[in-house]
Amino acid sequence: MQIVAKTLAGLESVLEKEIASLGGENIVALKRAVQFEGNLELLYRANYELRTAVRVLKPIAKFNVRNEHELYQKIQTINWEDFMSIRDTLAIDAAVSSQHFNHSKYVALKTKDAIVDQFRSKTGRRPSVDINNPFLRINIHIGGSECTVALDSSGDSLHKRNYRISQTSAPLSEVLAAGMLKLAGWKADRDFVDPMCGSGTILIEAAMMAYNIPAQVLRKDFCFMNWPDFDARLWRQVKQEARKKQRAFRYRIMGSDIDLEAIKASRTNVKAIRLDGKIRLECKDFADFELEANNGGLLVINPPYGERLEEENINGLYSMIGDKLKQTFTGFDAWILSSNFDAFKHIGLRTSRKIPLINGSLDCKFQHYELYQGSKKKKFR
Repeated sequence: MQIVAKTLAGLESVLEKEIASLGGENIVALKRAVQFEGNLELLYRANYELRTAVRVLKPIAKFNVRNEHELYQKIQTINWEDFMSIRDTLAIDAAVSSQHFNHSKYVALKTKDAIVDQFRSKTGRRPSVDINNPFLRINIHIGGSECTVALDSSGDSLHKRNYRISQTSAPLSEVLAAGMLKLAGWKADRDFVDPMCGSGTILIEAAMMAYNIPAQVLRKDFCFMNWPDFDARLWRQVKQEARKKQRAFRYRIMGSDIDLEAIKASRTNVKAIRLDGKIRLECKDFADFELEANNGGLLVINPPYGERLEEENINGLYSMIGDKLKQTFTGFDAWILSSNFDAFKHIGLRTSRKIPLINGSLDCKFQHYELYQGSKKKKFR
């Protein structure tokens, strides 16, 4: 079957690699999505194991539409009784990039009308809409005049890992955190540090990768479990095989934050994913952070930007970050995400890479700083 995994802007390349590692074929990167081919087992594995996917879709129809009447008629050519009954609920998600349609919500409404009218004409009754927990979630994408109708196999967004019991303000998406780690080259082969950890999302995603814990190990429900072809035995096998691949990790994962409430939130979340004892947490200002032993490693931080969080001296904060990186983290690769491009200049270190990403609605850069021990020439001698 053809499968489409949706993701966040800037993470298409890492999602491609993830899909290839699961055995996907004929992989094609799209805008905020990756298209590939695979069987039912791969669809289950994609939902359970992919770290940088937001949703996994199964296209069921594709046709051209240029107005609402054509959309309504074409949606009605699909026999919706193949996928749900009159007693089941549905929800429609729509995305539109077309000169023929201006509003995605209107497209979703017309699609819903076509489906429920089909049931009403056959049975005299219509199914109900449930936007929060539907039996069947349908995705409509219109690009130009091409409309793709897909079943959403995930249900809830896959950024919801179910470990974030407690959170601080402006939390980072789990999918974005995982994508950042993959872009930073995290291979679980050295120490890892996040000294501004907030509620611990980056730390937890790094640890899940280090121990090879499936992204959705805590998740109970997926929409594909409601489909007529759901294979419960195959699903149990997919979960068992993924859990067998968990592994040991011999390096340190360390996090800190100046805010005690953030550390409390991190500890709650770490416990929820059963990683307590595997992530070191302490309440400490980054300026006071020290390493017991510096064997090199990877540092990833998402500091305040100054837009969402109050910060009296944002430039001073970024200057302190740069000083601390030079003093304490020699031999590390440091990566910083921020939307405050002016504050970035105050870090005072040369960047070796800048990757554009979007955090919520904020345009950000994910910047790499190589903190060499001695000269660059000496490092590669």
